[in-house]
Amino acid sequence: MEDAFGSDSVPADKTKILIVKPLRCLIPIFPSPQDPSAPPTTQYASVPPSGPFPPGAAPFFPFFTSNESQKQGNQPPQPRSYPIPSPVPLNSFRTPTSEAKNGDMGTSRKSSRNRVIDEDGYSQSDGYDNSFGTNMETASDVDDKKRAIRKRSKAATGIAVSTSDIDIENFVTHLLNSFNLLEVDTFRQSDSDKEFVDHVNIVYNLVRRKITQLDDKEPVAGLAKRPDLRAGTICMTKGARANVRKRIGTVPGVEIGDIFFFRFEMCLVGLHAPSMAGIDYMTVKHSGNEEPAAVSIVSAGGYEDDGDDGDVLIYSGQGGAQSRGKPQTDQQLIRGNLALEKSLHRGNEVRVIRGLKDPHHTTGKIYVYDGLYKIHESWIEKGKSGCNVFKYKLVRIPGQPEAFTLWKSIQQWKDGYVSRIGVILPDLTSGAEKLPVCLVNDVDNEKGPAYFTYTRSLKYKTPFPSITSSNSNCGCVGGGCQPGNNCACVQKNGGYIPYAPLGVLLTHNTLIHECGSSCRCPNTCRNRISQSGLKIRLEVFKTRDKGWGLRSWDPIRSGAFICEYAGVVIDDNGIGIDSDDNYVFDSTRFFDPLETVANDEPVNFPFPLIISAKNEGNVGRFMNHSCSPNVYWQPVVRENQDESYFHVGFYAIKHIPPMQELTFNYGMVRGDKGGTRRKKCLCGSPRCKGSFY
Repeated sequence: MEDAFGSDSVPADKTKILIVKPLRCLIPIFPSPQDPSAPPTTQYASVPPSGPFPPGAAPFFPFFTSNESQKQGNQPPQPRSYPIPSPVPLNSFRTPTSEAKNGDMGTSRKSSRNRVIDEDGYSQSDGYDNSFGTNMETASDVDDKKRAIRKRSKAATGIAVSTSDIDIENFVTHLLNSFNLLEVDTFRQSDSDKEFVDHVNIVYNLVRRKITQLDDKEPVAGLAKRPDLRAGTICMTKGARANVRKRIGTVPGVEIGDIFFFRFEMCLVGLHAPSMAGIDYMTVKHSGNEEPAAVSIVSAGGYEDDGDDGDVLIYSGQGGAQSRGKPQTDQQLIRGNLALEKSLHRGNEVRVIRGLKDPHHTTGKIYVYDGLYKIHESWIEKGKSGCNVFKYKLVRIPGQPEAFTLWKSIQQWKDGYVSRIGVILPDLTSGAEKLPVCLVNDVDNEKGPAYFTYTRSLKYKTPFPSITSSNSNCGCVGGGCQPGNNCACVQKNGGYIPYAPLGVLLTHNTLIHECGSSCRCPNTCRNRISQSGLKIRLEVFKTRDKGWGLRSWDPIRSGAFICEYAGVVIDDNGIGIDSDDNYVFDSTRFFDPLETVANDEPVNFPFPLIISAKNEGNVGRFMNHSCSPNVYWQPVVRENQDESYFHVGFYAIKHIPPMQELTFNYGMVRGDKGGTRRKKCLCGSPRCKGSFY
């Protein structure tokens, strides 16, 4: 027999009597509700049978079934729906004493470290925070708080207070339907393709940016501003996630070099399941036994890692960090550390994500998927604190595309240590832009495109008449337009600021009203993003089969402004444009919207805008067509008294890694415009239509 909660052995001397405590003497897992003060002795001691359950805990049988299902007689029991107490999966923050099973999270809990600020100015921890699950509100918590505030305000004043002009629930449902993420079949969620992964990330970022905009306009006192976590909660709850099954090796739809600005993005696409822990692992069978195996790690600078080598990473284990006044201790060979040790002996591949400094955000991080590595050796050494730290040497598997090494090369180009190969001109703008734009050809001997005059913006002969009933401009001196201001420019945008502090567009498929020349706000105003020139380092390069193209040395965030389409505005609806003019932007064409379902406010101009950049233009003229673009255009208007000046702004559809070509959809010519030649499309997209106009 087996003694209660003890060893599985029987004493050699069978005359001895086993001392076994009766079960009624043990503290029950579920204490009596009449004695709530009973001191908990286990992780689940104070949990009632119906929940809610703490992070790491799961419902016990027979409490999987709801009251409704129990009333239905012999029908099979249905899983009970429990409220989510944290914006991430319950098992992301606590690891049970037994090993995590296949497909479960395997993480450790640590003190918060390397707290960074995200693009919206909100604090984002890069470590492990024991209080995380109790401090962060879910989407339902946010709604409850806002409803309570409205109720109190109405009781005090007799007037109902609206916290938002937009119903987030309807907004999310519209997005999921638009990107075909409603009622996704299990196969696509388990083994996703690139398009599906991109759609998940696009929807997540659109939801996150919308929450940011709503919080900007009407902040709730005491509400933690973490739109990244709240958007992640919504996507998880709605099932908008990819590659839900854990796996060793490559992840379908995720490519080496892909970038992420939020940890939750990696969780949603299945690259790295824990939203905070640095080691992800799963349980595998080995020699008939189950043991943990590491599947991915994030090296973000929180520990004493040595990651300067592009092919070798010295990774520090987890645990032992100083937490809430407790001294740092030796690391233990458990959880993620044990998984790395087992993977060393098994020789399985481990995905490596490197957290790098954001060049446009001094405290931010960019997570770069650097491909597959193998663990070659491990050891223990004394850290700076004097405590023992596990060290693991990971070596990158040869033959994979460049990722981290490419970032290192680009930084050397910027610093001037190494020359960019194939440079024809160091700056084709001749100083017109704040940042130089080099002209590069490492394909053939062509010396450059046909001559043109570089100009930063549009040239108008006559402006359009004002499109708003109020011709007033803002008087926001000092810091410029801010959320909550009742200025004319904010009101023209529906009461919102269209941009985040870092210049990321918070809305789409709408006409953006930027401050005009008569506004008193400074050039650094948050509502003048497209007017302040280039903010990313671009290069014009020779492609192999599409002529000249455009790409960036810098990573580009989803929704970030890239450039505008500069040139000369053509009057008379485009009559008289040269037939060989390949540098024409025509707003009267049919353009595929960012969302695949028709929006209430499609991308269009109140007046037809046609631009020729053949003789005068900027870097926008070099952006090629693609049937699956990573850039979309947005109409922008700047009003000056009774005049309107329209512009075309280019923004990133999704995160764009460095040196990836920037493309947008040229649109389709209307049927009443004859004589346009159809051109062969060479975009190489799986959804390529074969030609464009």
